[in-house]
Amino acid sequence: QVQLVESGGGLVQAGGSLRLSCAASGGTFSRYNMGWFRQAPGKEREFVATISRTFGITDYADSVKGRFTISRDKAKITAYLQMNSLEPEDTGVYYCAADSDSIATIDPRPDYWGQGTQVTVSS
Repeated sequence: QVQLVESGGGLVQAGGSLRLSCAASGGTFSRYNMGWFRQAPGKEREFVATISRTFGITDYADSVKGRFTISRDKAKITAYLQMNSLEPEDTGVYYCAADSDSIATIDPRPDYWGQGTQVTVSS
């Protein structure tokens, strides 16, 4: 049973930066594709970014391209989301996901979800 624990969320002004971490335990990290999703109040959970388990191939939502960077550190068994030039529209709960298969960007149903970390961007 894989456990995912997110951290690094908080309150930041528009234009600022945050780095989210997703620490994995209980499984073989290299077996899983990793992803980040977010959910704003009153809205559905939406895709942010994914990174593949083998070659580290990344994919991003259009709304975050050029501002966010997803990465993974096999030694630390952690995935990261570096968020720069944050906007109020980036506010929401950010969730880490892990799947031994590819992670769907629409209606995602990964093997595992983290508990989420709140990101609030003030204008």
